[in-house]
Parts: sequence; C-alpha cells; structure tokens
Amino acid sequence: MSNAWKIYMLAIISFLVGTSEYIIAGILDKVASDVGVSVSAAGQLITIFSLAYAFGTPVVMALTARMERRRLLLYSLAVFALGNFVAFALPGYGFLIVSRIAVAVSAGVFFVASLTVASKLAPAGKQGSAIATLITGFSAALIVGVPLGRVFASAYDWLLIFGALGILGLLSMLLILSSIPQSDGEKPVPLREQIALIKQPKIAIGLTVSFLWVGGYSVAYTYISPYLLSVNKLTEQGVSAALFAFGIASLIGSKIGGYSTDRWGVPRTLASGLLFHTIALLLLSLAGTSPVIVFPVLMLWAFTAWTTGPTQQLNLMSLAPQASGIMLSLNSSVLQLGMAAGAGLGGVIIQQVSLASISWVAAIVVILAGALAVSTFGISSSSRSRQEGIRSGN
Repeated sequence: MSNAWKIYMLAIISFLVGTSEYIIAGILDKVASDVGVSVSAAGQLITIFSLAYAFGTPVVMALTARMERRRLLLYSLAVFALGNFVAFALPGYGFLIVSRIAVAVSAGVFFVASLTVASKLAPAGKQGSAIATLITGFSAALIVGVPLGRVFASAYDWLLIFGALGILGLLSMLLILSSIPQSDGEKPVPLREQIALIKQPKIAIGLTVSFLWVGGYSVAYTYISPYLLSVNKLTEQGVSAALFAFGIASLIGSKIGGYSTDRWGVPRTLASGLLFHTIALLLLSLAGTSPVIVFPVLMLWAFTAWTTGPTQQLNLMSLAPQASGIMLSLNSSVLQLGMAAGAGLGGVIIQQVSLASISWVAAIVVILAGALAVSTFGISSSSRSRQEGIRSGN
C-alpha cells in the first residue's frame, strides 16, 4: 500500500470515529423514548461527549506524548470499540454516559495522533495536504453523521449503530496494524506555551468567536430531529430526507467557505457567513410545516453555518502562524466546548421555555459571534491605519 493510500485510509477511519460523535443527534428522540429520559436529558449525552473530548484529549495526549504512534492509534481504537460495545450491550442512561466518555476521549486521541502519522507519511512539501485530507474526513463525519444515524435507526434498532461502530473499530485496528509503520512519539508542547497564546487578546477574541459560532449552531443542531418532528411536523421519512439535504448543503458550504476566503478574504467571508447563519435560524422558526419551505431553509442554514469552518481555522492560524498546530488544537477544544455549551443551553431552553424556542436562542448566540468578529476586524483595521500613519509621518 502506497503512503498516499495509507493517508486516505487514516482519513476514512477518522470519518468513522468522527461519525460516532454526533450520530446520536439524529436519533435523539428514539434514545430518549427507549431509555426513558426526556429529550433534553438525552441531549446532554452530546454535552458530555464534547466536554470529555475537549478536556480528556489534551490530557491523554500529554501523558502519551512519547509513546510510539502506531501503538497509540491501536490503543485509542481499542477503547473506541469497547466504548461502543458498552452502549450496545449494557442498558440504561448511565452506561450510555460511560460509553460517550470513553468514545469521546479515544476519538480525540486517534484523530490527533493520526495527524502526526499522516504528516510523517506524506512526502516533503505535502504535509499540509495530508493533514487537510484527515481534517476533511473528520469534518465530513460531523456533517453527515446525523442523517446517517437517522436513516439507520429508521430501518433497525438504534443500538445496532453502536454495535456496528464497535466492529468497525476492531477492523480498523487490523488495518492499522497491517499497514501503518511504527513511528516515534514527539516532544510535548508545554502547557505554558498554550496558555501564553490564549492570553493574547486577538487570539482570545478569535477563539471566543469560534465558541459562540458553534455554540449557537449546537443549540439548534443537537435537537434538530425532535424539532423537525414536533415543530415542523415532518414525517419520519421527511426527517431522514431533510437531514441528508442538510448534510449535502453543509459539505458544499464548507467548500464555498474555503473558496470565498481565498477570493475575498477572512473578514468579508466570516462576517457574511455569520450574518446569513443568523438569518437562516430565524427563518427556520418561521418555516411552518410545509416541507417545500422547511427543506430550503434547512439547507440555507447548513450552507451558511459551515462556510465559517475553514474561514475561522485560517483566521486563527494567521493570528499565530508560528504556532499553527497549537492554534488548530486549541480551536478544536474550543469548538467541542461550544458544542457542549450549546447542547446544554438548548436543553435548558426546552425544559424552561419550549422546543420551538431553540432556533431563536441559537440565532441570538450566532449574531453575538458575528458582532464580535466584525468589531475585531474593525479594531485590527484601525490599528493598521495608525501604524501606517506613524510610518508615513516618520
């Protein structure tokens, strides 16, 4: 197997472990009904996953920094498989929580370790493309995991999803063992270096934009299946179709976001994406029960939301080009925290107000991200103008 195919194989496995993250959002109503908890309580399984990913992954990576990379990939996949088998075989909400924690940390460790391995497998000058391939695999999983879960659960028992993920995890171990060469661990990045970056105002603000953007998205996204069923009155088949349309629009939005960033720059792409993201969420609350209206609005939401992903990554990397790897890691953790906070806030809104209110609350959070981003660009522009004036005066 050539190194190029090994990198694609890692991307496919990254898609698998990424799918485990949000697949539960597509079956939230089924999980709540079968386990005997409320929809908001079921939604907290996503909060738990995101928190475990955000805090557990950096800790495990620090503790295993010097471990041989193939061994770390195998260990992480073993825990991934075991965690999914726990959800499949052991009944009850408590075991689902245990499963979510184990799968979250193992998925995070596998993805970070696979980035290192892919960069070593890539030829000189192609490391960036190799990393981008893995990021695409993982990101695609986040986007299409919900519709995949919904369609599978419509045809079979939703517990079989976790059994299938566990089996695929074991098969992935065999692929890793037979094709990925051993490689040394790396020198860990000191925590003080990461904290020093966060202390820089422009980086702190940039990470806050990420937190608010994905947090607002998560408020509505976490509960999208029950929302479409109860508020928009779609049928079971309609929900599955709507979520597939959502996933396709998300992928297109991600691609267009990257193109727009290259063509028109970060400020214009980020500000317009967040503005239209907000508008789409407001339209969702007004869409009513006609699929002819609901489907285009859902696709507009997905498209506009995911134009922000590549734009914000590039924005953060440009703020600290000498530490792009650390910035991507920090942004990944912040996105997980945003997902957790959004799912938690959405659960509170459902309990205290109504399920129909989550799109309004989501819109408010996203527009806060947009306002913060625009103000930051304005400050940066004013700062550059002053510097240019000082230089010309000299």
